[in-house]
Amino acid sequence: MSERPVIQIALVGAGMFGGDVHLRAYADLQRFGIAGQLARVGLDSHSRALAEVDFDLVAVATRSEASARKSAQAFEDITGRRPRCYHGDEPWEAILRDFPNLDVLAVATPDHLHTQPILAALKRGVHVLTEKPMCLTLSEADAIIEAAAVANRIVGVDMHKRYDPDHLRIRDDLTRRVGDPLYGTAYLEEPLEVSTSTFKWVEQSDPFSYVGPHWTDLIWSYYRSKPVSLTAVGQKRRLLRQGINAFDAVQVRVDYANGMSINYHNNWITPADFEAPVNQGHEIVGADGKVESDQQYRGLRWWNAGGGSRTSNNHFTRDVLRPDGSKAYVGYGVDSLIVALVAIAEVKFHQASREAVAHLYPTAEDARITCAIVEAAARVRDLNYESMQRGLGATASARFGDDGIVVHAPEAATKLQRIYERPL
Repeated sequence: MSERPVIQIALVGAGMFGGDVHLRAYADLQRFGIAGQLARVGLDSHSRALAEVDFDLVAVATRSEASARKSAQAFEDITGRRPRCYHGDEPWEAILRDFPNLDVLAVATPDHLHTQPILAALKRGVHVLTEKPMCLTLSEADAIIEAAAVANRIVGVDMHKRYDPDHLRIRDDLTRRVGDPLYGTAYLEEPLEVSTSTFKWVEQSDPFSYVGPHWTDLIWSYYRSKPVSLTAVGQKRRLLRQGINAFDAVQVRVDYANGMSINYHNNWITPADFEAPVNQGHEIVGADGKVESDQQYRGLRWWNAGGGSRTSNNHFTRDVLRPDGSKAYVGYGVDSLIVALVAIAEVKFHQASREAVAHLYPTAEDARITCAIVEAAARVRDLNYESMQRGLGATASARFGDDGIVVHAPEAATKLQRIYERPL
């Protein structure tokens, strides 16, 4: 009897997202396989071919030993199997050494620490499934894309906003109904605890770099139009009161080749008594209509003594009670991981080419557009913050073109700054 096909996965980073969404998604895959997930993302034609594939989370790694052990225990509590624990500053190196047959390195480290484990995995011939943003600069994005091509391996990026059922309806139907896009707004506002306690690295990032990529990728998935210019501003007030030198909020306006202009608004200072985990939504005005989509308030609201008024996004992830009392874990937060694993399984077991499966998942090439926006926005944001502090107004902007990314900063010592010299 031949051995069953298996996909070995290792998870690096088990914080808020890695330790919840990734871990529970892989637990369900380990217990029941992938076939039951595929109709949700329109990939049920792959169900029979992948029904026998097993998934095995062989390792989990975090910076501290305690958090690695906690995550491994949580996984064991669900599956009855315990992944090996790793910890330290570069725990992926030990994982890649100890598991020569590893198929997938899932990267859920802090945003500014994605590139190193991604490149290390590709160098060893391991596929990658990484959290957004893939990286923070366009040069890093190009290095990842080149390494993936050399290794002939997949880099899937968790861009789960694409798989929200409301967004799928907008992409596949409503964008055509409202006509040519004119302008829009997208916002995602995170709770204060994210910037003050959950993450220790907020001074190396900002709310747009952290959650703005969800929306820039979603707009890319709708229209496939590249950015041509942007401007960005940010504010520092609330976090400074707690000694944290980070932006409270950032607003970025991106102008696109198809003529539309989208404003992205993000913060991570929403008070704890707000009724939902986050506030989020977007709207698009077209030449023939408008789409409004509120991802925070889906229509379910409740209140109780001592609990205040609450809302819940049951589309992102939700527990579905099984007859045996265990809970299935489903939602668009899981779907974005599933599609990349389908592509990886097709490459490994059915000799599909990377090109043949690229349409199945958010690719590194897709993520490159977001990385360009994130890098340019950070540069323009800082220049405009400095000039605003001097009372000179927010006059800096960035242009994307065949000559790369050029920042125009009238109030800076260097008025033209070329931060990238290849076409977008």
